[in-house]
Amino acid sequence: MSKTNPPRGVSRRSVLAAAAALPLVTIWSKPARAAEFSYKLATGQSLDQPINARLKQATDRIREASSGRLDIRFFPASQLGSDTDLLTQVRTGGVEFLNIAGSVLSTVVPLAAITNVGFTYSDYQQVWSSVDGELGKIIRAQIDKSGIVSVSKAADNSFRQISSTSKPIKTPADLQGYRIRVPVSPMFTSLFKALGANPTSINFNELYTALQTKLVDGQENGLVAIDAGKLYEVQKYISQTNHIWDPFWLLGNRRAFNNLPDDLKAIVRREFDRASVEQRGDVEQLNTSLKEQLIKKGIIFDTANRDAFRKALADAGFYKEWKDKFGAAPWAALESVVGKMT
Repeated sequence: MSKTNPPRGVSRRSVLAAAAALPLVTIWSKPARAAEFSYKLATGQSLDQPINARLKQATDRIREASSGRLDIRFFPASQLGSDTDLLTQVRTGGVEFLNIAGSVLSTVVPLAAITNVGFTYSDYQQVWSSVDGELGKIIRAQIDKSGIVSVSKAADNSFRQISSTSKPIKTPADLQGYRIRVPVSPMFTSLFKALGANPTSINFNELYTALQTKLVDGQENGLVAIDAGKLYEVQKYISQTNHIWDPFWLLGNRRAFNNLPDDLKAIVRREFDRASVEQRGDVEQLNTSLKEQLIKKGIIFDTANRDAFRKALADAGFYKEWKDKFGAAPWAALESVVGKMT
């Protein structure tokens, strides 16, 4: 067994401490003997994301459990390129493993965006019932058809919340004409247009300035990103909308993964599954502690009327549009967990 045991709890401080142990260079110590397989695992997530600490633990456990036969060098925080670059690399074999958000994966596997449908999941019980259940199987089947493979359970890229400078966002009426920053994603743009807002795509590294200069009125992100980007300095309200949940998918290059003997494949899946499950708990606990910290920094939290938002989206034809795009079977799998939306 590895000497790296999962923590019993998690805090912002402990996550940052773990991240500090991940240098901005290749995270790799040469094994005692030459490995039969030397692979690379890349992420685009910043060092303060819990996923990086858990994946580093997993690569260490894989090396130990395989007696050094499989050595996975870890490259976090976009060391090998942007998310888009890395997605290309894992498909071509430039990297053997990649952790990436479902919203980004959807550019090559459109069905991956089904977990981003607005105001569907109300809590984590629904989330994990869905992605660990029938819908997850359907998404993985589509991933496998695209030249890459899904090698573990999905991890947690967090529920997203809406922040604002001038007012809390509690009902769809609060979004009428509202200038909100969104990532470059058809689903995100479609969602906020259907709610009467004016979504604007802005890179995250430009978001603080856009909020500061009032180029946009607000934005939407998970609490980890809001805190890491210091957006609390230029926002006053956070509405707990949980309007979109996004997973992390751990992908493998098909040829590289299939080249592994069955016993090494089993080790890889087991240890990456463990990392995903442990990271889920990290994020859920971290969101609680971050809320307390953000309140101390002056942020006012409000709870949104989710039923009103879902009704507005149904009336606008948003759910019917995306049901038609995704198909009846995936949509039925989603609704079996979250309830009827159309």
